Amino acid sequence: MAMSVGSKDEDAPMGEMNTTPLIDVMLVLLIMFIITIPPQTHAVKLDLPPPNPNPSNVDPVFNQVDIDFLGNVYWNKTEVTLETLMGYLKQAAAMPSQPELRLRPEAEARYELVDQVMAEAQQAGIEKMGFVGNEAYAN
Repeated sequence: MAMSVGSKDEDAPMGEMNTTPLIDVMLVLLIMFIITIPPQTHAVKLDLPPPNPNPSNVDPVFNQVDIDFLGNVYWNKTEVTLETLMGYLKQAAAMPSQPELRLRPEAEARYELVDQVMAEAQQAGIEKMGFVGNEAYAN
């Protein structure tokens, strides 16, 4: 392999064509064509089930029961009666992987009501239960 470092005629015109600008223009055009090509959309026909008119209010990961100082009980931020709460607890206990039940009573909530909710959770078969917000009462 030989390399020509210099020639006798330095001022002579070059015999080769400079292809660098040609390659640059070609790459820019290629990128422009790729960007302007509309994306292909593949449609897949699916028969979806009809929407459930009575959606379940039971979360498969965790459910939270709040009890305020007025004696109101909330299931996932929705006010419920104790009978409705028992139904939700039974639904949660019947799930294949039982969700965690997070009990969050306010500091001024009646102990009897909190005890009643815990007893209903035990009767429904809830195995995973924890108290949330107790760190606020540590002091």
